[in-house]
Amino acid sequence: MIVISKDVESRILRLFHVEKWRVGTIASQLDVHHSVVERVLEQDGVPEKQRKQRPSIVDSYLPFIGETLDQFPRLCASRLFQMVKERGYPGGEDHFRAIVATIRPRKPAEAFLRLKALPGEEAQVDWGHFGKVNIGKATRQLMAFVMVLSYSRRIFLRFYLDQRVPSLLRGHQEAFTVFGGCPRRLLYDNPKTIVLERQGDAIRFHPSLLEFAGHYRFEPRPVAIARGNEKGRVERAIRFIRDSFFAARPWSNLEDLNHQADHWCSNTSMDRRWPDDRSITVREAFENEKEHLAVLPNNPFPVEERVAVVVRKTPYVRFDKNDYSVPHTLVRQSLIVLADPDTVRILGNGEEVARHPRSFGKDETIEDPKHIAKLVDHKRRGRERRGMDRLNHAAPNSTLFLVLVGQRGGNLGSVTANLLRYVREFGGEAVDRALVTAIKQQTPHLNSVRYLLESERQQSGRPPKIPIELPDDPRIRDLTVRSHSLKTYDFKQENINDKNDHDETNDDD
Repeated sequence: MIVISKDVESRILRLFHVEKWRVGTIASQLDVHHSVVERVLEQDGVPEKQRKQRPSIVDSYLPFIGETLDQFPRLCASRLFQMVKERGYPGGEDHFRAIVATIRPRKPAEAFLRLKALPGEEAQVDWGHFGKVNIGKATRQLMAFVMVLSYSRRIFLRFYLDQRVPSLLRGHQEAFTVFGGCPRRLLYDNPKTIVLERQGDAIRFHPSLLEFAGHYRFEPRPVAIARGNEKGRVERAIRFIRDSFFAARPWSNLEDLNHQADHWCSNTSMDRRWPDDRSITVREAFENEKEHLAVLPNNPFPVEERVAVVVRKTPYVRFDKNDYSVPHTLVRQSLIVLADPDTVRILGNGEEVARHPRSFGKDETIEDPKHIAKLVDHKRRGRERRGMDRLNHAAPNSTLFLVLVGQRGGNLGSVTANLLRYVREFGGEAVDRALVTAIKQQTPHLNSVRYLLESERQQSGRPPKIPIELPDDPRIRDLTVRSHSLKTYDFKQENINDKNDHDETNDDD
């Protein structure tokens, strides 16, 4: 029973008897429940008929609403409103919703047992979303793979740019390596990377996870649907990671973030108090647990991402939003891409045909210079196209400039070669600025571009760049230059001067 002060009680009686306020008005103005007001009036001897509030238009529909909610407890208020509307209810939907909320049957509060775990028996796994990362033109999801040993509460944390099956398996493998063993049972939610289909206790696991679990000999066990409390340790660990590790933490790239995560897991996380016995730390609890973990197999499970690709007319394969070069002899063939967070390997007929550093950007072209060089040697016309591609990459406005040159009948090959030389000499940004100015001035000529570049160099006070590399031409590199005495130049100059003096004397005569 709610206890109120004598002051509130006296105000209730005064407002009812003197001001003639209704029970509901008194309750709302004094911020108390209407049952409190009715109790005070009942104690004062006010008859029930006098203190009863005015009848509501919904009163005649309450039996129907109650029977319907008893049969369909989760029926939404909007559908129930339509049903009573069809039966003549004249009120509005908002007021009806408020009434239904007070009489809808409530699910009784559920009590949970505090679960205990044996050493090495169980670990809990989950993903945490930590925002987005912009890499080049791509926007990637920053996902945290978290595994917690249920007994010792040791945390493993690793960040990835997705939560697909290869990243999931890699997170498991790296966690087992750090722990020095594998628990006997792992608890999960029910995402498609774990459970493909579920009907009650009948579960169809993802085949890659089953194969991985068979290799490391652990039991995958998804918790019941919408029962996150069954893996509360990893849920609390993710919240702990957000507050203790990730909040306001600066990091430069994914490698740096994971390096900091390893340090945090090995120090701050391990030195916290063990929840089951506050006198020891998680580090000490893990020392008791690690000998109970299952021994890892000698051969690690292959966790590289495997994708079948097709080489089109150009010698590139498309993988994860980017293009990777392959030898030009493999066009129109099917290949296999094996990728990890650092490297992309491309296989043909079981043999590696290309290897590249992995890019997580978007619409980027990752090339091996050897692939391009062989293609240029094989197809001479590819040289001009390749030069234009390099020029367009260094100076994007060169495309429009070359169009204007072509309209005036210029030699595109010569112009491209000279612009590439300007790029090497002055830099791509400077050449691009000069091209923009030349286009605006309607002077799409090499001389105009050269003049603008030299003017910008002189204004900045930079000295002209002196080329130190000879062309890759044996006729020039093998050329021998013999030096001779400078007296020859002095003798020739004296003869020229004598001849000029003699000519002048004859002119005077």
